[in-house]
Amino acid sequence: MKAAAPVLRSRAAPLLLTGVFMLLLFGIGAMAISGFAARYSIISLLVLGSLLGMAGGGQTFVIILGGIDLSVPYMIDVADVVGGQLHGDGWPFWGIVTLLIGIAIVVGSFNGYVSSRFQVHPLIVTLGTGFAIQGGVLLWSGGLSTGSAPSWLASAVSVGSTSGFLPVPPVLLVWAVVAVVLIVTLRRTTFGREVYALGSNPTAARLALVRPNLIWASAFTVSTLCATVVGLLLLGFTGSVYGDVGSNYLFLSIGAVVVGGTSLLGGSGGYAGTIMGALILTELQTILIGLGLSEAALETVLGALVIAVVAVTGRQSSLGSRI
Repeated sequence: MKAAAPVLRSRAAPLLLTGVFMLLLFGIGAMAISGFAARYSIISLLVLGSLLGMAGGGQTFVIILGGIDLSVPYMIDVADVVGGQLHGDGWPFWGIVTLLIGIAIVVGSFNGYVSSRFQVHPLIVTLGTGFAIQGGVLLWSGGLSTGSAPSWLASAVSVGSTSGFLPVPPVLLVWAVVAVVLIVTLRRTTFGREVYALGSNPTAARLALVRPNLIWASAFTVSTLCATVVGLLLLGFTGSVYGDVGSNYLFLSIGAVVVGGTSLLGGSGGYAGTIMGALILTELQTILIGLGLSEAALETVLGALVIAVVAVTGRQSSLGSRI
């Protein structure tokens, strides 16, 4: 128990600092922009943050493992385009979801297995599969983005909707469920412990009979499944098919994880930090847009923020080197 106390404090301190920064940023926005702290604005911020937070959910698993998943925006596009067009063709929604889950499992398993089994950097593998599935969807759709979202799905992501007696949109409840599942999986299951073990010290993990190929395939599958959920929610959010809807999530899904305190070196971090990282980036975007910054200036500031965080965390030695 005595040995566990410093470990718990070491995990809590970065989360506390991230939470303080998130609240500080909210205070700055409230002072700088009229209506920033209004209820509607807060709900809007949470809805946008939920989409980014879920996109960063599987990315958190992959980065803790020591990898990175560049197929996230492409899987979001696939879910958006395929979901919208099949719904427009009269498919039942459960059939669409089943198909998309199957695609996500195949792509995620392939990404993780090839990266681990053949020691190919996941950046190359996931970028390649991303382009491949994007091209496949373009061939299937003929390059035309047509289709629509079910009305109930659009309502679930609408800022003005409610969840029964709860005055929040259903998408926030979906995020809450996803968050609980991801946090419990990482912290309370054998799979989660093996993800941390492989990210901390791959050699020691193999000696402890951790199966790297299976864990890598599973972690990348979590990432593609999360991206698929976001793609379907974005279909409801926009109300129609948009083939490039996931493009912003390439940078932001990684940024949310890193800003939330998960090290790109692997072996440390968690989804609670990613939640705050997603909200911080959403707050920052909202503040900068409210101040009238251009898209180019917005990307510059966000990029500088992530570079600053990586510069700090990147100077730390990996956990494996300290064992």
